[in-house]
Amino acid sequence: MLSTTTTLIGCPYCGETFELVVDPSETSQSYIEDCYVCCRPIHLDVTVDAEGDVMVIARDENEC
Repeated sequence: MLSTTTTLIGCPYCGETFELVVDPSETSQSYIEDCYVCCRPIHLDVTVDAEGDVMVIARDENEC
């Protein structure tokens, strides 16, 4: 059973870096999470490869 993993992302609005918790059992995820600093909505595309490496693309609402 896989547990959660964390990765650092940068907010596309304010540039602040924060930790994002990712469930590696889902290989492809898209969702919105608010920045912990400026509270603006970040569109997240999360991909987990076969080795468990996490790639996150963080976009603002105008890049969608």
